Amino acid sequence: MAAVPGPLPPAEAEALVRALQGSELRDIGGQGWLRQHEYVEKLNMHGILSASVGQEQLLTELLVTHAKIPVLIGELISVEIWKHKIFPVLCRLEDFKPRSTFPIYVVLHHEASIINLLETVFFYKEICESAEDSILDLIDYCHRKLTLLLLENGELQKQAEMMEFEISLKALSVLRFITDQVDSLPLSAVTRMLNTHNLPCLLVELVEHCPWSCWEAGKLKKFENGTWHVIPPEDQVKMTKLDGQVWLALLNLLLSPECQHKYRFDGFNKSQLLKLRAFLTDVLIDQLPNLVEMQRFLSYLAVTEPAPPRKDLILEQVPVIRDHILKKNSGKWEAIAKHQVKHAFSPTEEELKLQARRWAQTYSLDMMEALAPDKPRCRVCGVEAAKRCSRCRNEWYCTRACQVQHWQKHKPACNLMAEVSRSVDDL
Repeated sequence: MAAVPGPLPPAEAEALVRALQGSELRDIGGQGWLRQHEYVEKLNMHGILSASVGQEQLLTELLVTHAKIPVLIGELISVEIWKHKIFPVLCRLEDFKPRSTFPIYVVLHHEASIINLLETVFFYKEICESAEDSILDLIDYCHRKLTLLLLENGELQKQAEMMEFEISLKALSVLRFITDQVDSLPLSAVTRMLNTHNLPCLLVELVEHCPWSCWEAGKLKKFENGTWHVIPPEDQVKMTKLDGQVWLALLNLLLSPECQHKYRFDGFNKSQLLKLRAFLTDVLIDQLPNLVEMQRFLSYLAVTEPAPPRKDLILEQVPVIRDHILKKNSGKWEAIAKHQVKHAFSPTEEELKLQARRWAQTYSLDMMEALAPDKPRCRVCGVEAAKRCSRCRNEWYCTRACQVQHWQKHKPACNLMAEVSRSVDDL
C-alpha cells in the first residue's frame, strides 16, 4: 500500500512561497499563471496536511517572512474580478471553442484554493498583521461573499456543489479570524467592519437565515465538510462549526471595548442586534459558554441608550487593490477575453498533454484521499469501504460482493477512466 502523503519538506515549501507573485488580469490562464496556480495548490494542500498534524507554524512563518499575504489577497481579488468581468464575455465569443474546459475550471478553482489557504493560516495573529493595508481589501471581499450567502432566491444553498457557496463559507471563517484581532487591527479596518459594512447586522442575518442549514422532505440537512448531511433528531440542536464562526465573530465585534466605542447603536442597529436574544437558548450557551457575556450585553442594551460613537479625527485608509484592477482594465474586458481565447484557452494538443501531466502530478488520487475529511464509502451500500477498483482506482466497495453487483453499471465509466489513465501515462 502506498504511503499516505505528508506535508512538503521545509526547503520545498519555502521555494514555493518565494515563487509566489502577482499577475496581470490579462495573463490569467496563461502558462506563467498556471505555474502560479500549481504553487498555490501545492501550498494549499501542504497547509491542510500540516494543520492536521499541528505543523502549520512553518508555513505561517514563511508567508510572513516573505511578505506573501498581500500577494495572495491581490490574486484572490484578481480572479474574482476575472470571474465576473471576463468569464461572461469569454463565453459569448463565437471563437471560444475550447478542446477541454478543464483550463477554465482551473481558473475558477483558483479563488477557492487561495481562500482555503488563507483560512488555514489566518488563525495566527502575525498573518493578520502581515496583511498590512491589504486587510481592508480582504474585509471588503469577505463582506461581498457573506452578502451572497443571503441572496433571497437561495440559489447558493440549493446548489451546494457550486464553488461560490463553499468559497463564501471559507470567507466567513477568514472574517471570524480577522475579528479575533480587533484590538491590533488598523483603525480603518475596524471602522470598515463596523460602520462601512455594518458586519454585526449582517452576521445577525446569517444567524436568522442560516444558509448552511435547510429542511428537505421533512428532514434537517446541514452543510459540513464540503457536503450536505441529514441530521438525526437528537443532533439537531448541536452547533456546527459555521454556527460557531458567526457567534464568535459577533462576540468579537460587540464585546470589544474598542468596537463598542466605534459602533453606531442607533435604533435600527439596536433592534437588529436584539433579535439575537431569541437564539440564545440554554442549549446553545451550554455549547459556547462565552455567549453568557453576549446575553448580558443584550439585556443591558435593551434597557439603555448607548453613548454615540466616539468621533476621532483620523485619516481613514481605503482599500485599493480592487479599485486599481478595475480602473486599469476598464473598457478592456472584451479585448482581454479575446486575448485569452487565443493565448490561454486554445492550447494545442501537445500543450494540453503536457499540462495534463502536470495536473496529474498536482492532483494525485493519493493526495486527494489524504485531504478528504471523510473515509471512502461503498458505492453500493454506503458503509465504510476499504477495497478499491484496481483498474480505474475511482470507486470504493466494502466487499467483493458489492463490487460484482455494481460492475455492469460501473463498467463504462471504468473503461473510460482506465483509458484516460493510460493516455496520461503515455505522455
